[in-house]
Amino acid sequence: MKKIIVIGSGFGGMATALRLRAQGHDVTLLEKLDKPGGRAYVFEQDGYSFDAGPTVITAPWLIHELFELFGKRSEDYVRIVPVHPFYRIYFHDKSYFEYNNEPGFIEENIRKFNPADVEGYREFMKRTKPIFEKGFIELADKPFLTFGSMVKVLPDLLRLGSHRSVYSYVSKYISDPRLRMVFTFHPLLVGGNPFHTTSIYAMIHYLEKEWGVHYAMGGTGAVIRAFAKLFEEEGGTLRLNTEVDEILVNNRRATGVRLKDGTVLPADIVVSNADVAYTYLRMIKPEHRRKYSDAKVSRMRYSMSLFVVYFGTTRQYPDIAHHDIILSHRYRELLEDIFTNKILADDFSLYLHRPTATDPSMAPEGCDAFYALVPVPHNASGIDWDTEGPRFRDRIMDFLEKNYLPELKAHLGTIRHFTPNDFQHRLNSYLGSAFSVEPILTQSAWFRPHNRSEDIDNLYFTGAGTHPGAGLPGVLSSAKIVEQLIA
Repeated sequence: MKKIIVIGSGFGGMATALRLRAQGHDVTLLEKLDKPGGRAYVFEQDGYSFDAGPTVITAPWLIHELFELFGKRSEDYVRIVPVHPFYRIYFHDKSYFEYNNEPGFIEENIRKFNPADVEGYREFMKRTKPIFEKGFIELADKPFLTFGSMVKVLPDLLRLGSHRSVYSYVSKYISDPRLRMVFTFHPLLVGGNPFHTTSIYAMIHYLEKEWGVHYAMGGTGAVIRAFAKLFEEEGGTLRLNTEVDEILVNNRRATGVRLKDGTVLPADIVVSNADVAYTYLRMIKPEHRRKYSDAKVSRMRYSMSLFVVYFGTTRQYPDIAHHDIILSHRYRELLEDIFTNKILADDFSLYLHRPTATDPSMAPEGCDAFYALVPVPHNASGIDWDTEGPRFRDRIMDFLEKNYLPELKAHLGTIRHFTPNDFQHRLNSYLGSAFSVEPILTQSAWFRPHNRSEDIDNLYFTGAGTHPGAGLPGVLSSAKIVEQLIA
């Protein structure tokens, strides 16, 4: 039995702590905030509840199996239900496309836009299946610690077209520009630009088809609460309001952590679910970092950030679906402004989440809860969010009232917003990036920060910044990798 400290109680940290506790280790989980969850924090305000981060649950079996490790049933802790449609995707003219995992339903919607693309979609799914089987089924929970491990799979990845971008790959099969947007927006859910992200991430749509899109009653935070309850029931120690200042290292080994208040907690093994770049730059002294020097960490490319407006209304909007994607008239150009030019453009695309479409408990009776999430540049942009934040919030609310939520301002019950500064300072995310390391080919698998540190032998990483990447399936899979490596 080892004494293990896990830093951060996001999905990756929670899942890792549970897996290591199931192995019999003495596990202490440290969380900076007053509640567990990290990016999956929950805000309560004026009777409304808001999931601060992830709202889409795919591959729910990765959640169920964490309870099964202890002979428990997830349904005794949290109720997870399917969502239909998975998404409603609005185009600039307010026409929209819906899909779920029923081929007939999807093809019927494709036919409304371009009948010729039905056959192309079938071919796309046929060609994407082996990418899914290789990229997720085979490799998502396998560590890439050596270059040799990468060389072994490189021929398969190249054969599957991983050198192409998601947009380039989808465009081989889909010709309608609107449908190309429908089947390429998914990398944005894990912090990637569809025009830059490796085509391996086209498998996200196939993954949705395989296991569906789900919602946890009570919000995604209900899953975190269920994990925390299970962890403490099984003898784990969860410490909130406990921020780590330094990972202590001696002779290439982590010996424990020093907290912000000066307290030292010894450990045989340390696992960081904190942002990888923040962990290296702020928690480990430079003399212990030969591979991940300040220069190397700063050279890596990081995902965009997010601007999120959480708001509740005193009336309901039954015409709005649970998951809505509202796209600007610009697609490639807007993404270029966000990822490359790093400017706050005059237009924006957004994800509008209405959990009360499925779960009325997230708002007072007769009311709705929403969040509007807009991809924006990370903080290398130099945007002054203290000044621009309120203006940008008002632009978003004006847009929604004019186009989708009539009389919104007259029926506003509560509102707050979250900027890249909050990602950087509240969540300790480097540059305010919302998804850590950008998922391009040269930052995937072996090229991504490893699940076991290359500088410190008994320091491990879980979560979005390490292999296999962001998104709930990715971070939950990273926990399985850490479990295997420590075992």
